[in-house]
Amino acid sequence: MTCTHAFLTIVLILDQSWVMPSRTTSRRALAAAALVALAGAGGCTGAADADPDRVSVVTAFYPLQFVTERVGGDAVRVTSLAKPGAEPHDLELNPQQVAQITDAKVIVYLKGFQPAVDEAVAQEGGDRTFDVSTATPLLTASAGGHDHEGEAGHAEESGDEHAGPDPHVWLDPTRLATIADKVAERLGAADPAHAADYTARAKALRTELETLDREYAQSLKNCQRREIVTSHSAFGYLAERYQLEQIGITGLSPEDEPSAQRLADVVTEARQHQATTIFFETLASPKVAETIAREVGAKSAVLDPIEGLQPGTTGDYLSVMRTNLTALTSALGCS
Repeated sequence: MTCTHAFLTIVLILDQSWVMPSRTTSRRALAAAALVALAGAGGCTGAADADPDRVSVVTAFYPLQFVTERVGGDAVRVTSLAKPGAEPHDLELNPQQVAQITDAKVIVYLKGFQPAVDEAVAQEGGDRTFDVSTATPLLTASAGGHDHEGEAGHAEESGDEHAGPDPHVWLDPTRLATIADKVAERLGAADPAHAADYTARAKALRTELETLDREYAQSLKNCQRREIVTSHSAFGYLAERYQLEQIGITGLSPEDEPSAQRLADVVTEARQHQATTIFFETLASPKVAETIAREVGAKSAVLDPIEGLQPGTTGDYLSVMRTNLTALTSALGCS
């Protein structure tokens, strides 16, 4: 099957789904089936043969890419499904990306974070997958704060599972170090000849992450306030680790629309805690955060959940975390 024929097949399947809709098969499911068929046919692949001396690894989004590149070093070739500047929550896979999943020797992802990746992995991943949520227990969405108090109906309206697990585990450096150790194990199983090297690099990364953890603990030890108002509730792990309290304007998804009651509650809480800063993130609109900031007489600033990097960014996870620490110490009046 050539790439052209494969794309025509996908178009035909999708077109038929409009003409003859099924009660049990969604258009997305049909698309996923077509993409998987394309990947299995190998019509647009070839990446696996591009560099046979390195282990091909697919990662779902940036923090997993960072860890895998640092642990894998020159022995691996890492492809990230989520591209710079794109919101990873809403990733939709194209045929080439499904083919990359099919060809990869190891797939590193976080189950429940990206539905399209979950679907493709379920179809094509087999025993080549590593779900990082199995490396360390996940917190609930309400950990580190009190998101959406009094908004029982909002979760149903938005479709966000506020009582479910929080996927943003990488914002606790110590948990990310544990994930790095497990990535080393998986790479070593796929490539025994370099297993010792993977272990050594994971150990070196753990040292760096533990240093970062100490910097956070020391810098956030003595602060005038401990509440952080964030545009979405991505910072539960960070808040729990460093004894902060997260006040999330929206839930786990940055695309959630807060209700009028939630906005009023956040304004009230921000005033009660004398918040000087309302945080927004790099990959989502700052408008709601800026509106609340004006209402309470605070400023707005970036607190990056590091779900992805902006195009052209020269930094990495460690440098962005340190930039976040500077923003936090300023906002919280730490000494």
